[in-house]
Amino acid sequence: MNKIFEIKKFYILIFIISLLSLLIALYIEFFLGYSPCKLCIYQRVPYLFAIFITFLGINYSKNLIWLYALLITFFSSFLLSGYHFGIEQEFFEEFLGCTNNSLNIIDKNELLKLLSSNVNSCKNVDFKIFGLSLASINLLISFFIFILIFKLILNEKNK
Repeated sequence: MNKIFEIKKFYILIFIISLLSLLIALYIEFFLGYSPCKLCIYQRVPYLFAIFITFLGINYSKNLIWLYALLITFFSSFLLSGYHFGIEQEFFEEFLGCTNNSLNIIDKNELLKLLSSNVNSCKNVDFKIFGLSLASINLLISFFIFILIFKLILNEKNK
C-alpha cells in the first residue's frame, strides 16, 4: 500500500508541474503580452498530455503503463525543447513553420492572410527568466522529469 501511495504522490507532483508550466506560459502570453512562436505552442502539448496521463495514473497507479506514457511524453518534450533551443542558439535552421516565408504562395488572398498574421520567429528570444529562454527552461525541466520517471520505473521493476 505504501508503494502505491508514493506513486500517487509522484503523479500529483507531475500534475502540478505540468499545470504550472502551462499556466505560466499562458500568463506570459496573455497578461505580459509576449507572442509565442509555433514551437513554443507545440511545446505545450506534452504538458497537456501529461495532465491527462497523471489523472489516469492517480486512478490506476498499480499499472506501470502510465509511467511509461509519461516517460515517452517527457522524452518528446525534451526533444522538442532541445530542437527549439538549438534553433535559438543557431545550431539548427528554422523549419518553414517558424518563419513568415511566402515563397510558395500563389493566391493573393493567402498572401494577405499570411502578411496579416504575426508569426514570431522561433530563433527570437523575447522573454527570459534568470537569463534563460523558456525553451532552455523547458529543456531542463523535461530532462529532469524524464530522469525521475526513468529512475522510478527502474525502482518499480527491481522491487
